[in-house]
Amino acid sequence: MVLLRRVIGDALRARRQGQHRTLREVSTAANVSLGYLSEIERGQKEASSELLASICDALGAKLSEVMRDVSDTVALAEEVENLLPGSAEQVPVAHVSEPMWDGDSDVAITVRRDAPLRTTLSARKIRPNSGPGADSARGREAVPV
Repeated sequence: MVLLRRVIGDALRARRQGQHRTLREVSTAANVSLGYLSEIERGQKEASSELLASICDALGAKLSEVMRDVSDTVALAEEVENLLPGSAEQVPVAHVSEPMWDGDSDVAITVRRDAPLRTTLSARKIRPNSGPGADSARGREAVPV
C-alpha cells in the first residue's frame, strides 16, 4: 500500500529540486511555513487542496500536472504490488522474490520488500550463456544492469 501524502510530497519535492529552489523560497512564495512545507514534502502532513494549489502556484506548475505525476506513481506502485506474491499484508518484511523473466524480454526483475511501505526493484540484463552454472531451464545468465 502506498501513502498518498508521501507520493504527493515526493512529487512536490522533485519539482522544487528540479528548479534548484530552496524550501525557503517556495514556502515564502506559497505563504506556508518552511517547517510545514518540509513536513508535506516528507509525507508527514496531509496538505489541503487549497494549500496544494498554493504550493503548485509557487512552483509554477498546474495542480493537474502534479496530480497526474502522483497518479502515475500510484499506478506504478500498484503494478509493483501485483508482482509480489500474495497481498501486501501477507508479504513478510525483507521478502525477496525469485527473479522473474518475461519470455520476450532481456531483463530479469527481482522484488525486495524491505518494509511495509518500501519495496526495491532490481533489474538485471539477461544474456545467453551456455557455460557451466548457466540457468539450464532458460539458457541465460542474469547480470546487473
